[in-house]
Amino acid sequence: MSSGIITGNIASFGVASVTLSPAQVAANTTAEQTFTVPGLRTSDVIVEVSKPTQQAGLAIGGSRVSAANTMAVTFINATAGAITPTASETYQVVWCRPDATLAGVSP
Repeated sequence: MSSGIITGNIASFGVASVTLSPAQVAANTTAEQTFTVPGLRTSDVIVEVSKPTQQAGLAIGGSRVSAANTMAVTFINATAGAITPTASETYQVVWCRPDATLAGVSP
């Protein structure tokens, strides 16, 4: 094992269906927006956020748990005009929860 690398196992994982209505994303930019996802813990890792429909020029650049019960999603707008992600769509969120063997992580 290499020095400085902490390993552990996944204690649990799950999929949540969350209806989101993201705000407009300005032209040629990225914007992180937060949404309530009940049950998320700060030690959880979001593996995937899946938007149910495609919108030209709009992408999801990343996601994280920013606080308990709160998911932060970074939207990318690669167009010259503002894009508002479709309102009231049900996104799928895949998350995993590490076990207690990770230093500083509370399952």
